[in-house]
Amino acid sequence: MDKSSSMKRREAIMPLLKDPEVEVRLAAARALEKLEAAESLEEVFERLKRGDRATKVAAIYALGQIGGAKVLPVLFYCAGRSEEDIKCAAIRVLGEVELPEAVPVLMGQLKEPAPEVRAAAIEALSHYRDPALVPRLLPFLDENDGMVDAEAALALGRIGDASLAEPLMKLVNSPHERTRAAAATALSLLP
Repeated sequence: MDKSSSMKRREAIMPLLKDPEVEVRLAAARALEKLEAAESLEEVFERLKRGDRATKVAAIYALGQIGGAKVLPVLFYCAGRSEEDIKCAAIRVLGEVELPEAVPVLMGQLKEPAPEVRAAAIEALSHYRDPALVPRLLPFLDENDGMVDAEAALALGRIGDASLAEPLMKLVNSPHERTRAAAATALSLLP
């Protein structure tokens, strides 16, 4: 939507915020929010296209604030990028938006060679709290790296299946501080 069209629409709607009817005022407020979100989405896309890496990462997190299915194609694209920081940011935001369409993309990231990417995908999947994810996440408890195993423990704790107590208890003796802390937290989250 071009800027002048958006401004004209906004100017037409603004007086309705003072309408004597409540329904009209509410509709006007919702319409203005929608126009602002569409405008900000275009601005975010522009930053993704033209910004440096830090700007692109910030734009990806802004997509998470906008939310909704309209941001998924861009997040899917960013999750497939080769730059680890861009990929991880997109994966984290896919977890935060909690849309079921994102789960297959996140599952695909579990096969990535970079532990940072796998850890981000596990953390993102934990937002879905889906018991069907347990068999896919359980093997990551054996990573013994202080990152992926820790995220797997936390994710499994958030999913909250009492049968996971035994495998999580094994992690309290990990040589990695982060894994031990994650195991303690995960054990406290189980029912």
